[in-house]
Amino acid sequence: MAKSTRRAFLTVSAAAAAAPLIAGEARAGAVPKGDLKAILREIDPERIEATVRKLVSFGTRHTLSSQDDPVRGIGAARDWIFAELQRYAATSGGRLAVELQSFVQPVSPRIPAPTTITNVIATLTGSVTPDRVYVVTGHYDSRVTDVMDAVKDSPGADDDASGVAVVLELARVLATRRPEATIVFAAVAAEEQGLYGSDHMAQVFKDSGADIQAMFSNDIVGTGKAHDGTPANPRSVRLFVEGVPTSETAAQATVRKSVGGENDGPSRQLGRFVDDVASNAQTGMDVRVIWRRDRYLRGSDHISFLLRGYPAARFTEPRENFAHEHQDVRVENGVQYGDLVEFCDFAYIARVARVNAAALWSLAQAPGTPRGVVIDTTQLTNATTLRWQLGTEPDLAGYEVVWRETTASDWQHSRAVGKVTEVTIDLSKDNVFFGVRAVDADGHRSPAAAPEPSS
Repeated sequence: MAKSTRRAFLTVSAAAAAAPLIAGEARAGAVPKGDLKAILREIDPERIEATVRKLVSFGTRHTLSSQDDPVRGIGAARDWIFAELQRYAATSGGRLAVELQSFVQPVSPRIPAPTTITNVIATLTGSVTPDRVYVVTGHYDSRVTDVMDAVKDSPGADDDASGVAVVLELARVLATRRPEATIVFAAVAAEEQGLYGSDHMAQVFKDSGADIQAMFSNDIVGTGKAHDGTPANPRSVRLFVEGVPTSETAAQATVRKSVGGENDGPSRQLGRFVDDVASNAQTGMDVRVIWRRDRYLRGSDHISFLLRGYPAARFTEPRENFAHEHQDVRVENGVQYGDLVEFCDFAYIARVARVNAAALWSLAQAPGTPRGVVIDTTQLTNATTLRWQLGTEPDLAGYEVVWRETTASDWQHSRAVGKVTEVTIDLSKDNVFFGVRAVDADGHRSPAAAPEPSS
């Protein structure tokens, strides 16, 4: 494309900018169809149940448990997960590669002696833009009341065999597909001891310069029932997304305090995207986006990625039952404690897997999130000029500018502006929040990117 075209201007009149929103106009998603519809159909609750039961059968998966016992402990679980992913890789035509990512964690809080920790990782290489990466994880370690007790039975059915089952089922179903971007499926270890497995994994990605545009942790996604007398909510899953980025610098904070943006970081944009593409009849779920990094006093493996500046979010069930998390297996005052398999709802886990599949497939098939998006602040004006870098995807069709009132939670308006890198809109940047998203020839839309002020 000629340079003059890449830098073309498009002016949208104030009347057009203020026109009523067409229903669904600002949403990135659509009803699943084609490959995605088939993917969602193939996710199997019975396979998910078999995975959860198998992981529970190892007795304990505590990080400090045996690594060489063939039937009990974290080593047996590690080897079984690796073998399963290798089976799926055999169906992929060489596109899915499986590895054991091991390292020695030195003495640390909750690690009393140097300990080998192993993540099991399967990478499905993208067919068009393989350098663009999306990651999904569950953690395969478990714990009981005493976080240092590596001996007692620690079934870890909900926390987090359920999340690992989601990851394995996604790998199975997607292994035979050709996503345009790369998808990484990972069962990580040592989450309960301090996120050590995911921390190592995220740092390896960072050191290699990986372009990770989204990461999802599935942690405690086993049931929509609380088992405490409260109503069941089997059609809802929470998605925790931070506002102010964990990795925000002092300079970025200064700008944000001046012009806002607390609700427009990359993870918030990711949350909007997931709600758009995954809350529908085909997944059978409503994604409840929670504007927090995580729950009070809690954390999961997405934080390891947030610390390194990657957009990341955490899926978890709508109402946890704390008698079934981090508890010794026992009956006390007539109450059953422990993270037992009978408290899991495998149809619910399958629906969570469909939400993940809809999000990952939609991200991988769409263009990447626009880069270098800036808003011109060189002069006082009631018009808004936005600039960004032209994407390199071969099927890139153009861009859309989206905006909303500053009090609105989601995008309210969008306008197609063509395959350009600059646009001027007769709408004051002081009154609304703007974003830019990419669109391909098939109508797939990326998450929006919020602009930074630029001179």
